[in-house]
Amino acid sequence: MAAAPVELAIRGGTIVTPDTFAPADIGIRDGRIVQIGGTIAAEREIDARGRYVLPGGIDMHVHLTPVEVADGTVKWMDDFASGSRAAAAGGITTLGNITFPRPGEGLQATIDNAAIDAARSSIVDFVLHPVLLDPSPERLAEIPLLAAQGHTSLKIFMILGEFDARAIEYLEAMSLAGQNGLLTLIHCEDACIISVLTQRLLAAGRGDLRHYPDSRPIYSESVAVARAAALCEAARAPIYIVHLSSREALREASRARARGLPVYVETRPLYLYFTAEKFEGPDAGLYIGNPPLRSADDVDALWAGLSTGTVQTCCTDHAPWSREQKVAPGLTIASAPPGVADLETLMPIMYSEGVRKGRLSLQHFVDVTSTNAAKLFGLFPQKGTIAVGSDADLAIWDPNLARTVKAAEGQSLADYSLYEDWTVTGWPVTTISRGDIIYDAGRITAQVGRGRLVRRGPTMQL
Repeated sequence: MAAAPVELAIRGGTIVTPDTFAPADIGIRDGRIVQIGGTIAAEREIDARGRYVLPGGIDMHVHLTPVEVADGTVKWMDDFASGSRAAAAGGITTLGNITFPRPGEGLQATIDNAAIDAARSSIVDFVLHPVLLDPSPERLAEIPLLAAQGHTSLKIFMILGEFDARAIEYLEAMSLAGQNGLLTLIHCEDACIISVLTQRLLAAGRGDLRHYPDSRPIYSESVAVARAAALCEAARAPIYIVHLSSREALREASRARARGLPVYVETRPLYLYFTAEKFEGPDAGLYIGNPPLRSADDVDALWAGLSTGTVQTCCTDHAPWSREQKVAPGLTIASAPPGVADLETLMPIMYSEGVRKGRLSLQHFVDVTSTNAAKLFGLFPQKGTIAVGSDADLAIWDPNLARTVKAAEGQSLADYSLYEDWTVTGWPVTTISRGDIIYDAGRITAQVGRGRLVRRGPTMQL
């Protein structure tokens, strides 16, 4: 008896994973891949001839929920509605949101409240990384409970709040995270150094934005990475260093890995395409992120790290502002808002500038934009690969499609792009999430609220 037709077949494409490069048809039923290769009868099909079929991108570092701070609420230009549309248009099918607590809110409540908002509006699947700002016994007691519910990550900022004063408590938090299968994300910049340098520059009348790199020099990052590695060793727990920007910081992380420590590194697009010379121009504020832009030597080191595997992921740290906010008169090195929009362009520009220019193999491209993140964040093999039984999260990729980046034509609500008028070759033409076509031929085709909070397992060591 012939097998029942699948709901959707993708025909004629070349499947690309870190271990596979082969033409084969794919059959999808009930949101999962049920067949690869062979004869596949289907109710509906997509012609993917001349195109790659990639695992959907996984961006584990985005900011799509508000942050309540002492002097008000930081609300990014994008929320889960617009941010997930931008993700889908760029071939990304899973997001990891950095989720800040409201004043007095516990980790569980932080996740529960953000999950309601995200589930209402996201068109792609998501996970939530709760930020630990108060490592009190009450908060630490929640860590095993989060793990039991499939929330297997935690975010710590060395640059925020009382990290130095409460380092012992943060170390205990990392130990508990490791014991319960959580991955600790760490923002590695030294608060003491940056505070002192910022005050010196302001006092000397050098507070304008061209001095931003001077307020957060490479050594303020590399010393924090070295310290984070030592905390990792003491806690016996894996750590994930977010948005690493420099050769020296990467060297510290690589030394730790050479000692057998589970230290993983993320970089972001900002550090692969731009250098500190941008701070000399009139639009310096547009390029501000933490850490700041570095030198061409640092750019080369990060590309090499992506190619050799010493940098495991490239995620966006998508934190979009308006142009008006980023270049407002009177901004200083102490008040400039950090962050840029990158969700829609993460994968296309990395393909165009990386794969097509020989900096990155196609297999490494899949590793750093999908598979490694899936493994580190407890999503593999449900996501991050193309295999029977995996979620049908796919990006059908046209390697020869050339488009000119125009912020006004993108899905993000940010009104500028650092890549405005760049010609980029290699784009997704169709994005599929759990078997649903959510982006096709330049249009978002999904309904809001179809995205799901994903239950995760423990981190897998790479």
